[in-house]
Amino acid sequence: MAMAPVSEALLPELSGDPADDPGGRRQWWSLPDYRRVGIVVGTYAAVLAAFGVVLLLKGTNPISVLDTMLHSTLLNWGAVQQTILRAVPVALAALAVTIPARAGMVNVGGEGQLIMGAVAATGMGLLVGATWPGPLSWLAMALAGMAAGGIWAGIAGLLRTALDANEAVTTLLMNFIANDVMLYLIYQPWKYKGGSGQPESAPLPAVAHLPRLLGSQLNLGVIVAAAAALGVWLLLRRSGWGFGLRIVGGNREAARRAGLPVKQLMVSAMVAGGMLAGLGGMLNFAGLELQLRPDITATFGYVAFLASFLGRNNPPKVVGAAVLFSAIAVSGNAVQLTYGLDGAIVDVLLALIVVAPLALTRSARSAWR
Repeated sequence: MAMAPVSEALLPELSGDPADDPGGRRQWWSLPDYRRVGIVVGTYAAVLAAFGVVLLLKGTNPISVLDTMLHSTLLNWGAVQQTILRAVPVALAALAVTIPARAGMVNVGGEGQLIMGAVAATGMGLLVGATWPGPLSWLAMALAGMAAGGIWAGIAGLLRTALDANEAVTTLLMNFIANDVMLYLIYQPWKYKGGSGQPESAPLPAVAHLPRLLGSQLNLGVIVAAAAALGVWLLLRRSGWGFGLRIVGGNREAARRAGLPVKQLMVSAMVAGGMLAGLGGMLNFAGLELQLRPDITATFGYVAFLASFLGRNNPPKVVGAAVLFSAIAVSGNAVQLTYGLDGAIVDVLLALIVVAPLALTRSARSAWR
């Protein structure tokens, strides 16, 4: 995609960087180091305290519950592997939010794009998995998943640029359509007649399973996801395309006057994000689930949106947030088994963590006064 050259000197004007805001608005991350660290530590200590109050109201010892959560995730190798495997689709779907966000777009469709990636990978896997060598099957499923996710997100991008339809609304609605497509397939043409009668596809042939790493639960998908995350970081930081997205996201009209192909950049950002989410759906299917079934993504796409928000659309931070949220979700099993609480109680902690950045910004504004 050819783009007119844009001077780096124009970046503050076009990108809307808060540090260069002529109105003088100051954000919490622009505070001196010691103040910023104090605000962050204080805010997240308050998060743990608030979660402790919820646990007290449930009649449990907060210290014991938090200790169980820690030991059932970071200090247990089996749980660490489960956390990493769960983080693979979440991280890729979170990056699917991050890329369009650089162009000023809101992609709430990670869930649907994950589902369509898994659907396409299932179709391709069942078609060629039993006859093609493993590496060719993996590649075919990955390409199918990425194509499906990219097309699904690209539809919303085209609706935004052609009809000015709000992409946050269209991507959200398309999540439900994607789920309906999957349910139709596993209830009707793809339903496995040799199974227990539950709505699910036939199992993926063993030769097409993603191989495990060094005898662990981890599989090749972890390496693929890590490479994809690194690639996204490099593209957004080092490429002209990533620079163009940043300019478009900062000031669309100024970018248009500077000669940038704004609509093409917007659509390409949505397509690239959808391709990542589609890849995440494929890796989750071929590496872990091995059958298409209802709730195969387990609301990963919505959690991914929160991870992107917490990471402020910075790829390394977004991936870290995805791992954190996955660890919290995995710890819910131990909390349920040990204390008899609903495992979903850990979602309270997740919600408090997401709200914390808003409190950080408010605290910083007060500190500047």
